[in-house]
Amino acid sequence: MLSQVVELIEHKRFFAITSHMRPDGDSLGSSLGLYWLLRQLGKSVEVIMRDPAPQAYHKLPGACEVRTTQKVDREYDAVFVIECSDITRPGLENLEEQFVVNIDHHSTTALFGTVNWIDSTASAVGEMIYNLCKAVGVRVTREIAECVYTALLTDTGSFHYSNTTERTFKIASELVRAGVRPAKIAEAVFNSYSWNKLSLLSEVLSTARQDASGRIATLRQSLAMTARGGNADEDGIVNYPMSVGKIEAVAFLKEHEPGIYRTSLRSKGDVNVARVAEKFGGGGHRNAAGCTLYGTWEEAEEKIVALLQEAVERGAGAQHSSEPEELGQPQETVV
Repeated sequence: MLSQVVELIEHKRFFAITSHMRPDGDSLGSSLGLYWLLRQLGKSVEVIMRDPAPQAYHKLPGACEVRTTQKVDREYDAVFVIECSDITRPGLENLEEQFVVNIDHHSTTALFGTVNWIDSTASAVGEMIYNLCKAVGVRVTREIAECVYTALLTDTGSFHYSNTTERTFKIASELVRAGVRPAKIAEAVFNSYSWNKLSLLSEVLSTARQDASGRIATLRQSLAMTARGGNADEDGIVNYPMSVGKIEAVAFLKEHEPGIYRTSLRSKGDVNVARVAEKFGGGGHRNAAGCTLYGTWEEAEEKIVALLQEAVERGAGAQHSSEPEELGQPQETVV
């Protein structure tokens, strides 16, 4: 499918790029990396998103040029949709009326595009954008490198997650040679909290609970917390309980509407939270996944903790098995 994307780029001129609502490091970094790639080829291109870029990514090259909109309000030769499980994830009206190119590294993503380029071996869509640069003969500029490196850094959990491969490090090395300063990117992404986010973090962490085994932790973020935090993004909060040595899995339930919770899952080692998320229509990487839960807080938490307990037990068994556990493949990772 890469060849189809290359052919389209070579023969068309007017493009848009979009990704899922509440963009994260991979979705935004990959979108902007593709933006700079197409600019180098002399194409007319813009990045359109339902939601603005989070503060952590304001310093990405081109972030200030992202246009926020509720609908696709122009005609394009093609719209590239980055890292979306289905065509509704960008939250843009009229998107289905466009020529859509679906680019993702989640193998369970719906094939909703006219062209579908899916590479489940890539640690992030950023890897795919790097490969696209090579395929079309575009030099990896500093702008492209910074955007793609941000995608890799964030979607691998700072190279902590099981989707990190030798290829990931090779690409990261080449991006550094192209001008990326890793410390500068890390500073921008991880040390740019607003005071509102610090306040939100304080409230959310106050809800932290362990199960009876002490190996599973839960966090809650209510609508009231979100309002008091001035809608500060919650990116990264789910990872805090993972710093406790005994914790092997975390569920972070963020109230989206009363009785509806967008849930982020994280785990260590062989604990496969992607399989847990898939039971609720979500998915993700083995150690980072997401889904949506319904019911009261207690009902939702009870369901997810029970399944995480099973996943932890399976993970313990996998460590003693001679056969490697099949990796869960991503679908909808909620950050």
